[in-house]
Amino acid sequence: MPQIGVEGMSCGHCEQTVEDALADVEGVTDATADNETGEVHYEGDADATEVAAAVEDAGYEPVI
Repeated sequence: MPQIGVEGMSCGHCEQTVEDALADVEGVTDATADNETGEVHYEGDADATEVAAAVEDAGYEPVI
């Protein structure tokens, strides 16, 4: 399962915001964010740069 680091998440609401942002990325079939580890794991064949852009558009810093 691919993953990307996400800086700036601090609560469950942050996790949900990132998960919702990735749900709109073509090729992402599921996403699970964890603010404690600072990572989001996603399923699908989405382009990593599109995933990172969605994280950034949601207001968080992607860490590739």
